[in-house]
Amino acid sequence: MKPLQHLTILDLSRVLACPFASMILAELGATVIKVEQPGAGDETRGFEPQLARDSAYFFACNRSKASITVNLRSAEGQDIIRELAQKVDVLVENFPAGTLARYGLDFSMLSTLNPKLVYVSCTGFGQSGPYAHKKGYDTVFQAMGGLMSLTGEKDGGPVKPGLPIADLTSGLWVAIGILAMLAGREKTGRGAHLDFSMLDGQVSLLTLAAARYFALGEVPPRLGTEHPGRVPSATFRCKDGKFAHITASDQHWEPLCRVLGFGEWGLGFTSNALRVQKRKEVMRKLTEAIAGIERAELLKMLDAVDVPIGPVNDVAEILSDPHVRARGLVGSFDYAGVGEFKALALPYKFLGWDNPDIGPPPALGEDTETILAERLGYSNDKIARLKAVKAI
Repeated sequence: MKPLQHLTILDLSRVLACPFASMILAELGATVIKVEQPGAGDETRGFEPQLARDSAYFFACNRSKASITVNLRSAEGQDIIRELAQKVDVLVENFPAGTLARYGLDFSMLSTLNPKLVYVSCTGFGQSGPYAHKKGYDTVFQAMGGLMSLTGEKDGGPVKPGLPIADLTSGLWVAIGILAMLAGREKTGRGAHLDFSMLDGQVSLLTLAAARYFALGEVPPRLGTEHPGRVPSATFRCKDGKFAHITASDQHWEPLCRVLGFGEWGLGFTSNALRVQKRKEVMRKLTEAIAGIERAELLKMLDAVDVPIGPVNDVAEILSDPHVRARGLVGSFDYAGVGEFKALALPYKFLGWDNPDIGPPPALGEDTETILAERLGYSNDKIARLKAVKAI
């Protein structure tokens, strides 16, 4: 049995953040009913790279779900959502603030029909505040939330990370919020509403950067791969042009110096505080020494003395890494017209619960008739009428 097998989630969200959250919960056992626009579906079905009728982008965040098509702008479609909301545990939506209230599908309405409903509204800037109706995307939240200001080379401009971090971490925040509200419901018997702002989520991730600002009044500068409070913690280019990342605390300094042949020089920098103070000198010495060593040899030497080091892998390298393969992080699913397609497993290994499985993503609307019939008791004639008026 999977830990969330008792839960049903009605997912009205699109694109990335909330679909990522609901996919995590689906592969932990929840039944997730994804609601999509008839004819088009989630817009990510049309994103690159395209595969058969859908896209690898859509596949990445919509596995293990059911898909139904409902026209939320029609009265009949709104009735379907209201009926389903009475039979689920959680509803997730990421429409602009106020949109679902106009359809009679907001928390204040649906909670009167299902007082135990856990309802998540995920927007760029939240349901209140001066930016509540402002538009934004992942990179806008990275920029406004401070992350982009911290990312980039010394004396260079701001750089976005290589993944949509605001979207992905928002998905994690949403999943945590859902689980917290469900745990609370066990005590109170009542549902709740979560107003989650993606900008809020980014600001909350500032953690150590904010702590330095609160403690020192310091606006942290861009340091490339270096750490503001630890030296060495940085990426170094090796003799063969490959990169390795080293992060060392005081207990690692002596063995690092021994391996690199620093001798007496290293004894003058046994304190991290001093190394931070003398950052330029220390980094210059390390950079020069490591530039003369092949990466494979450097990894071997430092692993042997327990100095934390790792290769800077590209995507192909890490997905073929023997440890990643041994941990079962790369799996696959079968999809009509595509065949077997590789996928990343959830990073959980349970003892006492069944582990998550990688399930296929749904074709657009493939479960509409089944769910309307089995969960709402609709007859074939009623389903046909709903199709005729383009409600589904």
